[in-house]
Parts: sequence; C-alpha cells; structure tokens
Amino acid sequence: FGGMENPRLTFLTPTVIAGDRSLVSLIAHELAHSWSGNLVTNSDWNHFWLNEGFTSYVENRLVEALFGSRQADMERVLSERSLALELPELAPADQLLVLDLADRDPDDGMNAVAYDKGHWLLRTMEQRYGRPAFDTFLRGWFDRGAFASASTEDFLQYWRQTLLRERPDRFSEAEMQQWLHQPGVPAHAQSAQSAAFDAVDAARAAWLQDPTTTLPTGDWSTHEWLRFLDGLPDDLPNARMAELDQAFGLSGHGNAEIAFQWYVKAIRSGYVAARPSLADFLQRIGRRKFVLPLYQELAKRGGDDLVFARSTYATARAHYHPITRSSVDPVLN
Repeated sequence: FGGMENPRLTFLTPTVIAGDRSLVSLIAHELAHSWSGNLVTNSDWNHFWLNEGFTSYVENRLVEALFGSRQADMERVLSERSLALELPELAPADQLLVLDLADRDPDDGMNAVAYDKGHWLLRTMEQRYGRPAFDTFLRGWFDRGAFASASTEDFLQYWRQTLLRERPDRFSEAEMQQWLHQPGVPAHAQSAQSAAFDAVDAARAAWLQDPTTTLPTGDWSTHEWLRFLDGLPDDLPNARMAELDQAFGLSGHGNAEIAFQWYVKAIRSGYVAARPSLADFLQRIGRRKFVLPLYQELAKRGGDDLVFARSTYATARAHYHPITRSSVDPVLN
C-alpha cells in the first residue's frame, strides 16, 4: 500500500521518494487521516468512503494551500481519470459509496470509488454551497463526531440539519441519494479542469502528428508527465517509443509513478526493450498499486509476455506482501 495512517507514526512506501517532492500529496493524505478516519471513524467497512473520501478531499485542499490551485487541479483530473478507468472493471454494487459487504471480504470495498467518488461528492458540495459554508460544515462534522464512529446515516442527518436546511435549493436529497446509492458518477457531476493538462494534450498531439516537433518538457511536473503518457496511443510504433525512451530515460525512471505509466504503455505497444527495466521494477517494488496492473497487462497479452510475467513473478513473489501475492496469484494462474 501507499501509506498507513498510524497516529503520529505514518508508514509510507519508499515509492513516494521521487527526489523532487512531487509525490508528497500521499503524506498530506495520511496526515489528513488524523481527522477523517482517526478522529471520526467509519462505523464499519460499508461506510469506508467516510474515511477515504473525506481524506482525499482534505488532501487536495492541503495540496492547494501548499502548492497552489494549478497542482491541485491536475491532481483532481488524475483522480477522476483513475476512477473512470476502474469503474468499468467493477460490478455495479461495488460502484456505490455505501456498500453492502455482508459475507464478503472488506478488501472488496477498497477501490477508487471510496477515495475518488467520495472526494468528488464533497467537492461538488463545496461548489454548490460555496467554500466558506462548506468549511463550516466540515469543521462541524469533525467537532461533533470527534473520538466516535460514524455511518453514512449520521452524515446524512448532520447534512439535513445544516446545509440542506439552510440552503435547500443548492443540493437536493435526490441528488445526494444518487451519489451514495447509484453506480457510476451522476451526470450532473462537474469534471475537474486543468489548463496545464490542456497544454500537455496539445503538445502530445503535435508530437504525434509531426515527429520533428520538440516536446516542451523542460518544466513539466510529474503530473504533466503522467498526463502525457496516459494519452499516448497503445499501439505507438516501437521507433516512437524508443525515441521517447532515449530522450527522457523513461525505462528505469526514478519516479515510480512515471515509470509505472511508461511500463503500461511499453507492454501495450509491445516495446520489449523496456523489459529488463520492467523486470527490475517488478522485483524491486512491492506496491500493489503498481505491480498488480502491470502483471494484468502482461497476462492480457499472453504468449511471450505471459512467460515473462511468470518468470519475473517467480523471482519477486517471496518479497511481496501477502495481500499482493493473493491478488497476483490468480492473474498468473
């Protein structure tokens, strides 16, 4: 996992050490758990979103306060993109914020929905009510529920007594129920926008159309690199992949987030030159967020890719956390 919010002793994965402090939002996330999760705690795992949705929202507010709205906007776009990619892989019942985990493993509810959809709901409420009113609501939630457990019904009762009563025209009961109890994301949800990402998209399009175009990567942040790589076609010719690799050292990149996104594209495009670095990454990194999707991508392609995946996993498996092993084992049979 990325981190664990033990009070006053946060555990963090080494993969957040990128050398440029670009991944410190994870630290903000774990610190935010001092309020959402550790001060006010979900009463059971059906209400996991009360821990993680609130924490993801506070994390983004901290990023905005520390680094500005430009970075916060980019991280919100990436969050929504992550959710959009995961939703089609989930059963409708697992796309709800309020889950029914009766007779199920609570781990089944630990997906992007609690984090990203929960964050999106709270951001929508902030947009509808205005930040000052929503901040008052948020402080009240933590004050009234301090050192206690809470359910979604507790959240709804507090919302009905405060914001809904004071501003009934801003966010309806029907809309709230849709966010909580319907799969997917409501059609009225306002997507995050990033001018920085618009510029990255334009640069990528120009480079794909004209190989002589110079990419303006000099001051790109980690988030801009992630946007660039995510938008590359999955069938990019090996010559173009090699051009990027040689110019920017993407195979073996020291930033785990960038390396992961690059390896996904390398697998999908059949860029086997990245395999030695990919094998090293899988044998050195144990974070399930990275290793599970990479093994899944290799398994999808089958053939030599599956042989490579099984060989690499045989070497790396003993070093993985048991939860990671239990996730990867069925992927590779």
